[in-house]
Amino acid sequence: MLENCKIISNSIIQGDYRKVVFDTEEIANQVKPGQFVHVQIAQLRDRILRRPFSVCDVADNGNLSIVYKIVGEGTKALAKLSQGEECSILGPLGVPFTPPEKDEIPVIVAGGYGAAATYILAKHSVNKGVLLLGARTSEDIILTKSFEDISFDVRITTEDASLGEKGLVTSLISGVLNDYPDKKLKFYGCGPHGMLMALGQMILKMNLDCELSLDHLMCCGVGACFACVVKVKDDNPDGWRYARTCSEGPVFKASQVYYN
Repeated sequence: MLENCKIISNSIIQGDYRKVVFDTEEIANQVKPGQFVHVQIAQLRDRILRRPFSVCDVADNGNLSIVYKIVGEGTKALAKLSQGEECSILGPLGVPFTPPEKDEIPVIVAGGYGAAATYILAKHSVNKGVLLLGARTSEDIILTKSFEDISFDVRITTEDASLGEKGLVTSLISGVLNDYPDKKLKFYGCGPHGMLMALGQMILKMNLDCELSLDHLMCCGVGACFACVVKVKDDNPDGWRYARTCSEGPVFKASQVYYN
């Protein structure tokens, strides 16, 4: 689905993190947790490729929110856009998360920006669960109040000990298992590739259910260019194949992922 969408607001969250809200007629109504949109920023002139952004939230009035960090020319140009300006948006795209069942407690394991890509999943979960959020420093810890406002149990780690516990976010998993001993837990991961690989292998060893959002550098966003591939298991002699994260993902079951 392709729409020209007006910007409602484009505001600072903290540091280099921004939140842009678009007014859409149809895209917002079709979004499922874990999907993304492909945004064309006309001000980039000769850089014609769209930029992929995970959807952070949608509202009943058609507003669609994206949280992003200024890291390159694309996000720098997006940050300069003002209320009333338009962007061409393609979406929603990609395979979404599987919502937790009524008897499942969602445990979201996120690294930095992963909190933005999983907020909509938390918001629409039947049971409120746990957010395990990790980053190198407190500057990359975002949206904690948003998760707390929807009754999620938020636990934080930073590698430099500037906020929460010192260490990697996966170190918090044992505490969740101890605190929810009689509950059926379903894990969801979104963040840096290394974190996701460690998380997937850890949860599989526990025989628990887990889905991973393997965000990757994308070009076309619709499965045509094969620029965003990751390894997944396959029945061929090699035991694996390349899967396109834009069309076959970005969400994969942890059991699908090839870890070698």
